[in-house]
Amino acid sequence: MAIVLFTDLGSNDLYVGQVEAVLDRHAPGVRVIHLLHDAPAFNIEASAHLLAAVITKLPKGHVFMGVVDPGVGTERGAIVMRADGRWFVGPDNGLFAVTGARAAARQFWQITQIPASAAPSFHGRDLFAPMAAAVATDDFPNGSVRAASGLQVTLGAADLLEVIYLDHYGNAFTGQRAAGVPTTARVAVAGREVPHARVFSAVARGEAIWYENSIGLIEIAVNQGSAAQVLGLSVGDAVSVV
Repeated sequence: MAIVLFTDLGSNDLYVGQVEAVLDRHAPGVRVIHLLHDAPAFNIEASAHLLAAVITKLPKGHVFMGVVDPGVGTERGAIVMRADGRWFVGPDNGLFAVTGARAAARQFWQITQIPASAAPSFHGRDLFAPMAAAVATDDFPNGSVRAASGLQVTLGAADLLEVIYLDHYGNAFTGQRAAGVPTTARVAVAGREVPHARVFSAVARGEAIWYENSIGLIEIAVNQGSAAQVLGLSVGDAVSVV
């Protein structure tokens, strides 16, 4: 079992190192996998769809600690969820809602106790990291949780017809799963209709395509270029399949 981190804390700031130090203190020897620390900042819905897609390619049994938490320090809930053999620890704000809705088997525990020493602005370090460590070391359920019937914030299992993530190449991930979408379809975004290709190099340099990416989503790309720049894309832009 490993602890897998999925956050918007930033790859170049001081937050992730503090989280990892807490994990090392509470779960020494447990492997930590840094899946993503540049999830769409503050964007719970986009991050929820991105997480739901990427975990389908990862092994079961791991503990996923998620932090996209613009409501940190408020009355928003905190949750532990077990879904189809994977564990999730983080805010009950919708971040795990798509994953939960698509799972065949689910269990939930509400985190009811926040350490008195926890910084109101950093529950990732002071609340979720110790809880993820407890799950990873079989110190769970414990006195800090109680069984719950479900998530407080739900989003449903449907796809999201928006740009949900831009990678450093400028490729635009959408929240639409590619399965079942015919290759004859075109994807409309930012006033343009983009045709399908299997891979980038199937078209001339500088041409835009959509394709099924490595986690099963429709992705918009430009061969040896940036779709974000060429098409003027941002997270949240609407897309449609035509």
